[in-house]
Amino acid sequence: MKRNKMNELCQLDTGRPEVLQGNIAFAVGCVRAGIHSADGYPGTPSTEVIDRGLSQVQDKITVGWSVNEAVAAGVGLGHTLAGRDAVVTMKIPGLFQAADIFTSASFFTKPRGALIYFIASDFTPSSTQHLVDPRYLFKTCFVPVFEPCNHQEMLEAASIAVDIGRRFQTPVVVFASGALCHSEGLVRMTPHESREAQVMESDLRCFNSLPGIARKNYDHVQSVRMTALTEMVEKSSLNKWIKGTGKTGIITCGANTNFALEVREAFGADVDILSLAFTNPLPKELIRRFHTAINGEVYVIDDGFRYLQDELAIMGLSVKGKMDFSPCTEFSPTLIAERLGYAPKGAKASQTPLTPVNRPPMICPGCPYRLFVETIATMKRRGKLEAVFGDIGCNSLLYFLNSMDTGVAMGASEAKRAGYVLSRPEMADKVLSVLGDSTECHSGMDATRNTIFRHVPGVKVILDNYWTAMTGGQPAPTSPVNLAGQANTFDLVQALAATGAKAVAVDAYNRIELQKALRLAFKEAAEGVFTTLVVRGGCLKKLPASRKGIRLKINEEKCDKCYSCLICPGIEVGPEDFPRFNNLCAGCGEQGHSCMQMCPFKAMEPLPMDERAGTSGVSFAEPPDLPEVSLAMGSLPDRLSLAIRGVGGQGNLFFGRVLTQLAFLAGYGEQNIVKGETHGMAQMGGPVISTFACGKVHSPVLLPGEANCLIAMEMSEMLRPGFLELLRAGGTILAATTIMVPQGMKADYYPDPVGIRAATAGFNLVEVDVLAAALKLGDNTGRIANVVMMGALSRIAPFTAIPGDLWLKALKEVTPDPAWAANYQAFLAGRELL
Repeated sequence: MKRNKMNELCQLDTGRPEVLQGNIAFAVGCVRAGIHSADGYPGTPSTEVIDRGLSQVQDKITVGWSVNEAVAAGVGLGHTLAGRDAVVTMKIPGLFQAADIFTSASFFTKPRGALIYFIASDFTPSSTQHLVDPRYLFKTCFVPVFEPCNHQEMLEAASIAVDIGRRFQTPVVVFASGALCHSEGLVRMTPHESREAQVMESDLRCFNSLPGIARKNYDHVQSVRMTALTEMVEKSSLNKWIKGTGKTGIITCGANTNFALEVREAFGADVDILSLAFTNPLPKELIRRFHTAINGEVYVIDDGFRYLQDELAIMGLSVKGKMDFSPCTEFSPTLIAERLGYAPKGAKASQTPLTPVNRPPMICPGCPYRLFVETIATMKRRGKLEAVFGDIGCNSLLYFLNSMDTGVAMGASEAKRAGYVLSRPEMADKVLSVLGDSTECHSGMDATRNTIFRHVPGVKVILDNYWTAMTGGQPAPTSPVNLAGQANTFDLVQALAATGAKAVAVDAYNRIELQKALRLAFKEAAEGVFTTLVVRGGCLKKLPASRKGIRLKINEEKCDKCYSCLICPGIEVGPEDFPRFNNLCAGCGEQGHSCMQMCPFKAMEPLPMDERAGTSGVSFAEPPDLPEVSLAMGSLPDRLSLAIRGVGGQGNLFFGRVLTQLAFLAGYGEQNIVKGETHGMAQMGGPVISTFACGKVHSPVLLPGEANCLIAMEMSEMLRPGFLELLRAGGTILAATTIMVPQGMKADYYPDPVGIRAATAGFNLVEVDVLAAALKLGDNTGRIANVVMMGALSRIAPFTAIPGDLWLKALKEVTPDPAWAANYQAFLAGRELL
């Protein structure tokens, strides 16, 4: 029976320590707080709350994905009107999609279930299309805003919010920093709570936004709710004053609290820190007392625009914050240290003329979009297509393949195309709108109806991979099943036809069919017809491993080296300049071979079954039982930390999960364990970084000079700015000799490995060929190279202080059962490398 980790977490005893990702901590907290229901729409960095969290315990909570954030907010409101407590999850852009419901429902004042909005920020941004700070909206809606400062508060947030929501008859915002959502940290389990449904004392007629009712509600919110909330936040023990001598002060909130604490400890800084739990309403009297107690400068450290700084200015307090029009939207420990006047401790890397490899995020190898991308890019090169209006989701990545131009918001592609054609009718057959199936169901279908209503001719393409793929493959109305496992009855083509559109389904893996359908659609666009093409092919992330891997070989006698087939990262120029399939090849999931259809010489042939890539045909001996390991008190360093750089898809996230489990087993749970990681678009073949620290630590983001070891899973990734500077004196760089040339980049442009080594002059560099070791084990995909690297790391000081068997125990704890035998052998192979 498959292990359900989420279910185990929900049942653990109160006080039990665990290391959890922030989103998972919040999800566990929802169940342990007795929340009745949850709804949302996938959006990085909020997705895991439902995807990896609450969806796994549907016997404990009513949970589902809705078609967009506005619908999810409406579903959540409906739960509360039934007396149930509800959580609604989204990222910041989703808030604005749901803003009509969010704003209007903020002013209901009668008893009901608690409505909690979990809104995740991304002020870097890593996977968000804008940097708008929503706290100005929260303020004018008069809703309380709780900003967790660490993973423990992420766990406690649901319980805190539901109590406030019921007590003050208000929606509550849990505004979570992406730095917490996607990092891991030590928590101790909260008590189990059970909540009865709210008794609805009045009928539902009072929950109405008619102007007269809205006016009365607004007055009540001002005179009653806000007065009571202000008193509550002033007295809240969740606000923290970490005292110094009063020489210098920092006022901050959220994840920046831990960043400031990291700086305070690393530099021995004499600084008082006021960490605010609530940013609306603010505890103004507490802030004034803090400001009065500081003899020197008071700094404001706040992500987003300048919300907190502006509020303090309105209060008449003198503080040092961002300059006017500052581009800073997200702080780090390094930026805070610089703001306080402390110089970084890290060693300086050697000057080098080499620059990091440009790695734009790419669609996956074998993606069903491939043939469409090639067709559209060719049309653009030949001048047959002037513009492609794109959207949000995997189709955004077409921008990097010259097959999408403008992209702005969910569902906006067809509306942009319609507006363009209404202004320039002669362009109806020379422009195109593109979006995904889940985005069409999210809000794109509104634009489809509008185009039909306005009689705008042209062509719209829906790339239908059956899932919400960009955020990990969550179910959409086009998926075979919904989150509850119920069979889908929605038919996208029929739904489009019912609106009056000419809807045509096309096989994404049939190049000739796709090209014919596009030619006909553009021909008819010139004649005044609007056509919607639904290009269908399943997302490879949702296919079983047995359907992935190299399925073809190159017949060198037929190959003319024209390179027409080089449309995918899974195929590259090899020795003798012939194309070859690499370990990234997914075989197009057996849905059709895109590259084969590009070859004019029929030089690609099926591989014999026994030569096909993957580990499914490799037999690994069952590993022996692992012995118990005991560690002597004081035998481990006070602190361990490292940073891992690589390319999206190399397994950084799994590597980090093993490290946090290892630290926990080694006893660092008595102090602290943190891990940070890159999520979002950077994972799609882009550069990624993961950080890990345990012991005397606060922040998942490292300061320069703090890392005991740096790991590079791809050789040129060592060149990323600021990476080598993270290493402390005497530390080690453990670098894979793996070279990954991005699709479309000539190999000659890749940095010379000799030059890369020269850039590490003065550092202790250890090179290991982890990919070769993985391939030698029979993993033709190379996917266990990250585990080989773990084995090598276990031989590097100070990580040698942890016994190898404890490493294996941590690895087994994190590894799915079917992969344990392969990972066991990979770890041992890594140890053998050193």
